[in-house]
Amino acid sequence: MTAHDKSSSAGYLPFCAAPTRPDYVPPAGAVDAHCHVFGPSAAFPFAPERKYTPVDAPKEKLFELRDFLGFSRNVIVQATCHGKDNAALVDALEGSEGRARGVAVVGADITDEELEALHAAGVRGVRFNFVKRLVDDTPDEVFESIAARIKPLGWHIVVYFEAPDLERVAPLIARLGTTIVVDHMGRPDVTKGAESAEFGQFIAMLEGNPDIWVKVSCPERLTVSGPPAYEDVVPFARKLVETFPDRVLWGTDWPHPNMISHMPDDGLLTDMIPKIAVTEQARQALLVDNPMRLYWPGED
Repeated sequence: MTAHDKSSSAGYLPFCAAPTRPDYVPPAGAVDAHCHVFGPSAAFPFAPERKYTPVDAPKEKLFELRDFLGFSRNVIVQATCHGKDNAALVDALEGSEGRARGVAVVGADITDEELEALHAAGVRGVRFNFVKRLVDDTPDEVFESIAARIKPLGWHIVVYFEAPDLERVAPLIARLGTTIVVDHMGRPDVTKGAESAEFGQFIAMLEGNPDIWVKVSCPERLTVSGPPAYEDVVPFARKLVETFPDRVLWGTDWPHPNMISHMPDDGLLTDMIPKIAVTEQARQALLVDNPMRLYWPGED
């Protein structure tokens, strides 16, 4: 089977059912700011146009993991396998008792009423995906139209791209005129090093635009050296945390869709946090202050 097989999970690994209890204890109020729910497909079917079919990963398992790892809240991001049908996301938000916010995927034809319903459920942003193996190309005009539609709601835009796409994506980001959150450090090539010219271009984009935030997440997708330490990814995340302390977020990426080489242990991922945010102040900002300011403004 290929990675584009729509009828099954195509060899993708199931999420870690028994993660290690982390040694690191997150601060009170910590937020897992990047995770997903998938299905269950019997209740929330996957999109016909999807490029992959994940294993079911329902809200109950996500909230169980949240509590086990010592987090208080989640930011749940709509993934491409559910397309523009945000029903599973909304169901999870409504079942979170206010402890989750959402990032949806929408089309330019969405109505004001539909946007308002998503907002009422807890959605606070939309996601634009540029990773070619996951989505078909979308004209920039569509992204700009959606950006204009969500602006009255005060939402932000999450962008997902890989390092070679930066030259193509950066001008669009500059035109969107709202808060931007970049997924997974812009997917750098870790073999080139955190001091490389390529990663320097990414740093320069953030330095030039104070409205761009970044998630220091997904070492399992970026690593060459591999688990459990993912040491080759640490310098990239640490540099971002130290350079942009008030614009960084962290998340598990549970349930880690499309993983074939290995399935990360979410407890061990949590134990990486002190390696990338080496002071208590940095960890407080990364896990509590920053995500609360973006997703629960005005709340303690």
